[in-house]
Amino acid sequence: MNRKIIFVVLVVILIALAGGVLYLINSLKEQVRENEQMLELAEMDKLEMQNEYQNFARQYEEMKMQINNDSLMAQLEVQEKRTQELLEELRRTKANDAAEITRLKKELATMREVLRSYVLQIDSLNRLNTELTTQNEDLRRSNEEQQQQISNLASEKESLSDKVAIASQLDATAISIQAKNKKGKPAKKIGDVKKFQISFNIARNVTAAAGNRSIYVRILKPTGEVLAGGGSFPFENRNLEYSIRKDIEYTGEETPVTVYWDVAEMLVAGQYRVQIFADGKNIGNSSINFDK
Repeated sequence: MNRKIIFVVLVVILIALAGGVLYLINSLKEQVRENEQMLELAEMDKLEMQNEYQNFARQYEEMKMQINNDSLMAQLEVQEKRTQELLEELRRTKANDAAEITRLKKELATMREVLRSYVLQIDSLNRLNTELTTQNEDLRRSNEEQQQQISNLASEKESLSDKVAIASQLDATAISIQAKNKKGKPAKKIGDVKKFQISFNIARNVTAAAGNRSIYVRILKPTGEVLAGGGSFPFENRNLEYSIRKDIEYTGEETPVTVYWDVAEMLVAGQYRVQIFADGKNIGNSSINFDK
């Protein structure tokens, strides 16, 4: 009887042990599956980070092809090199190295913000370059006989290679040309013109340096000759004759300017063009037509 009891006890113990071993084996298998899944997710996360770093490097390379400015080019090359270094660090890092992966994720977020700032900067400069190119096209169409004199200006405006600070250039807007007769009234016929009144605004530009400015206005007759004012100013390695000079104090805010030219010679009918210059740049153009 005792042997049967002992046998039964042993069987129960063996069954319990077998069940425990089986449970332990299943637990270990489950843990292994969980670890494999976590490692697989970590590998996928690492691969996504690698792809993003590679995309950053590619975008820096594309941006360098869009500009021709040494200073900005150098900055982009530094960021591109840093991106490549972080990519190599990521490739050498094991997917289960949580601390290093977390650090590289933080670096990735920082690089994302840096890249975004350069994208916005270059996009802004490209838009400015497009606007300036359009202005130059209009200038060449309305001023063909001055084409040789202002061709270098067109090149400057179309390229950001010389300086990013082209955004600080002054701009003359709302240009108004009025011809007055001897009574100060508007004159419609060329024979009645005794005075030209030219009004415009120097546009607001917070990037331009504040201070005194000399504004030069050229009035060109239909023949292309300048209504002279007795002086000249430097422009693109030469001197241009001006009709009127006006010294102003520019604060960066919109500044209205009005100048006058008294007629002292015989005028002919046709189109009279006005060119406005400041800081060695052509900043505005307009024209007016007169009958006989």
